[in-house]
Amino acid sequence: MSKRILYAIICILVISILGACKSDPPVVKDDDKKVETPGQKKPFAKVPRFNRDSAYAYIEKQVAFGPRVPNTAAHTACKNWLVSKFKSFGATVIADDFEAKGYTGTTYKATNIIAQYNPGHAKRILLAAHWDTRFIGDYDKDEAKQKDPIPGADDGGSGVGVLLEIARLLGENSIDMGVDIILFDVEDQGEGKGLETTWCLGAQHWAKNPHVSGYRAEFGILLDMVGSKGARFTREGISMQVAPDVVNKMWKLAQNMGYGNFFVMDQTREIIDDHYFVNKYSKTRMIDVINRPASTQTGFGHYWHTHDDDMDVINKSTLRAVGQTVLAVLYRSSDGSF
Repeated sequence: MSKRILYAIICILVISILGACKSDPPVVKDDDKKVETPGQKKPFAKVPRFNRDSAYAYIEKQVAFGPRVPNTAAHTACKNWLVSKFKSFGATVIADDFEAKGYTGTTYKATNIIAQYNPGHAKRILLAAHWDTRFIGDYDKDEAKQKDPIPGADDGGSGVGVLLEIARLLGENSIDMGVDIILFDVEDQGEGKGLETTWCLGAQHWAKNPHVSGYRAEFGILLDMVGSKGARFTREGISMQVAPDVVNKMWKLAQNMGYGNFFVMDQTREIIDDHYFVNKYSKTRMIDVINRPASTQTGFGHYWHTHDDDMDVINKSTLRAVGQTVLAVLYRSSDGSF
C-alpha cells in the first residue's frame, strides 16, 4: 500500500471520529441538574431545640392563676392568656366557646383553644392537651382538702406548657406541614368511677364538631401528665390499637435520642382520656403520651388528683424529653423521614 493511500485512510478515520464526538450530548453532572429525579427525597428538616426552662415558666404561669376550673375567674384569666400567647407566636387562633353539662348538673361555660400553623396545608398533625384542672382533690390523703380544687401543675399544666413552647418554636422555625394544637377544656370534671362519658367533655365536643368540617390529620398526639420527675411513658392500650405504627416509631425515636428512661416499651391497659373520644368520633387517630408509674395504687403519679400536684412535682428534664421528642416527630414527618 502506498504512503498516499495510507495517509488518506487515516484522514478519513480521524474525520469520522471527530464527527461522532461532536454529535454526542454534553455530560451533565448530577449536581448540575435543576429537576428532581423520580423518588428523590426532600432535604432533612432541622429540628429546633426545645427550651425546658421556657416550658417550665409556662406551667408556673398557669399555676399562678389558681385552679383552672370552668366557671371561675382563674379559668377565664388563664384562657385569655393562652389565646394571647398563641397569637404572639404567630398562630391562627380559634377560641371555640361551648356549654357542657357535668355529672353534678353544673353547666360549664367552656372553651377549646385551637392554634393553627400553616392552616392551608393539606398534610396536618394534631397535638393536644387539656388545660382545665380538677374541681376536687378526691384522692387527697387529707379529707379536709378533698372538696377543694387542685393546683394541676402536672395534670393539666405540663401538657399545655410543652405545647406552648412547641408553638413558640413553630412560629420561629418554618415547617413544610400543617400543625394544629388543641387545648381541650372540661377534661377533668368527670365522676370518679362513674360513666366514661362524664369525662373529657371538651374532646367529645370537638370530635363531634371539629373546627374544620371533615377535619382529618395524619395522626394526633395527646400529652397528659408529662412533667413529673421520673415519669414513665408506656405504650398505652388504645394508642396501640389505633396507631401502633406511630407509637412504635415515636418511642424508638425517643430512645435513639437518649430518652429511653422516659419512653419505655412496656404496654399498659387502655385508659379513658381525650384521645379515646377523638378516636371514637373523629377521623383522626390519636395516641396518648401519659405518665404510668409502675408502683402506685392508682396507676398514675402519687400526687394525682391531690393538692400535691404543684410545681414541686415538675421536672425540667422530663419536659425536655417530651418536648424534644414531639418536635422531632413533627419535623421528621414534614420531610418524610418519620
